[in-house]
Amino acid sequence: MVVGDFPVEVDTLVVGAGPGGYVAAIRAAQLGQKVTIVDKGELGGVCLNVGCIPSKALIEAGHKYQNAKGSDDLGITTENVSLDFSKVQDWKASVVNKLTSGVQGLLKGNKVDIVKGEAYFVDEHTVKVAGEKDSQTYKFNNCILGTGSSPIEIPSFKFSERVLDSTGALALTEVPEKLVVIGSGYVGTELGTAYANFGTEVTFLEGAKDILGGFEKQMTQVVKKTLDKKGAKIVTEAMAKGAEETKDGVKVTYEANGKEEVIEADYVLVTVGRRPNTEELGLEQIGVEKDDRGLIKVDNQGRTSVSNIFAIGDIVPGPALAHKASYEAKIAAEAISGEKAAIDYNAIPAVAFTEPELATVGLSEQAAKDAGYDVKAAKFPFAANGRALSLNTSEGFVKLVTRKEDGLIIGGQIAGPNASDMISEIGLAIEAGMTAEDIALTIHAHPTLGEITMEAAEVGLGTPIHTM
Repeated sequence: MVVGDFPVEVDTLVVGAGPGGYVAAIRAAQLGQKVTIVDKGELGGVCLNVGCIPSKALIEAGHKYQNAKGSDDLGITTENVSLDFSKVQDWKASVVNKLTSGVQGLLKGNKVDIVKGEAYFVDEHTVKVAGEKDSQTYKFNNCILGTGSSPIEIPSFKFSERVLDSTGALALTEVPEKLVVIGSGYVGTELGTAYANFGTEVTFLEGAKDILGGFEKQMTQVVKKTLDKKGAKIVTEAMAKGAEETKDGVKVTYEANGKEEVIEADYVLVTVGRRPNTEELGLEQIGVEKDDRGLIKVDNQGRTSVSNIFAIGDIVPGPALAHKASYEAKIAAEAISGEKAAIDYNAIPAVAFTEPELATVGLSEQAAKDAGYDVKAAKFPFAANGRALSLNTSEGFVKLVTRKEDGLIIGGQIAGPNASDMISEIGLAIEAGMTAEDIALTIHAHPTLGEITMEAAEVGLGTPIHTM
């Protein structure tokens, strides 16, 4: 008998084991479904293996290296601080390995069958999964697609030993003396900052008028100030034209202010966006509709144009965020089980792990005005907070956007240390329909950074204590 002659029948098949796919599989299994998850790569997907997690580990290592070099203004001086980058990479890998092992344990603990291979749709209830040595057919009642995305490659910057995508930048065996970053969204800015902390001379080339598109200018200004202190160079409205690899480096040609420039570096990192992994799955032949960007069209439960097939994460419209994928995963799994779950993006946060961190949730002040709201924006600076001053990281602010008629919180932005952790309070406030008064009346521990959100709420109410 040849393996694959007889189809394996499952209730729900999940294609893709990233932060969307594995969460979908676990939730579906919790709801009583017989689940199989398929991925050609490693469990945890891009985020866990070559994205969110390893990049944050590298960023943290850069912070610790900077801290180890001393703080003269605090009276701390050090000598002979050295960097063993191979050990940094080993530690980063250990973090990833712990988490991938954890995902595997969670899937097995929830009785999810794990299959390694590449899925191709035969019809709306059947896929063939090709492994390294053989193939197997699976028949399913429902399917959840979470195949993620891949870096966009610029024709004039083909990925190579010296022209890197984010995965390549995370896997370097040496700290570059010079690095050019093309594209200064959150991925490029985060990785560029990490290497700047290790001592790399970094140049950012950004085609837009500002770095970190999607964040307000008053937020990005704080990051640019920090990058300037690190000796990084930022060139906006720059058009990258080509790369010429040399024996031990690369020459990057770009145009800015009507003038063509050439810059030499050890490597060039290209982070100009990602494309959805929706090709070569056989989706077209079963009638799954996509838009002109290759994104799969879905309803408010993640259901595609084929009613028993759902899609989540980077392959559907919206920001390419791991927590968005995980959220959509739960909704899709619950919808399959007959629950009345529906997607609501009203309070989905976005974070950039820059210096300082940036975080936003809900509507910005301008977006709220554009939507027709009469709003009030209230800011409180980190520099007026005792905990921030004692941490010696007092750049930035918390900003709350409220509806003027009743103080309802409809948005919030944070630029400052630990913004990624602090944004959750504002997200909860939006989700729960809370007002600025609700936050102001909530007793916050002292001294903490969390107090800044309370102080911003008091500014909004016109009753600030620690600012004029």
